[in-house]
Amino acid sequence: MTRQKLDSTSVAEKLAAVSTWDIDAGETALHKQFRFKDFSEAFGFMARAALVAEKLDHHPEWKNVYRTVDVRLTTHDAGGLTGLDFELAIAMDRIAGAPGQ
Repeated sequence: MTRQKLDSTSVAEKLAAVSTWDIDAGETALHKQFRFKDFSEAFGFMARAALVAEKLDHHPEWKNVYRTVDVRLTTHDAGGLTGLDFELAIAMDRIAGAPGQ
C-alpha cells in the first residue's frame, strides 16, 4: 500500500468503507471511539490491532481508558490520509466485531 496522500476525491470514495469513522475538516485524519464490555476486551482489541498495524508498518495514535479506545489514523510522512489509514480502519472494525461499534 502506498504512503501517498490521497486527494479529496479519493478520500470521499474510500469513506464509504469506513462510514462509522469521523474525518477531520482538513481531511488529514480519521477518528473513532470503540467501546467494549470491559478493560480486558478493550486491551485484547488493541493487542490484535497492534499485530495488523505492525504488519502494515502503519501505527495508530490511540488512547485507552478502561473499556474505551480512542483511535486517530493519519500518515504523518504524507501529511494526511493515505490508503494505509483506510486499510487499518477497516481491519480495526473487523477486529472489533462490527463496523457499527
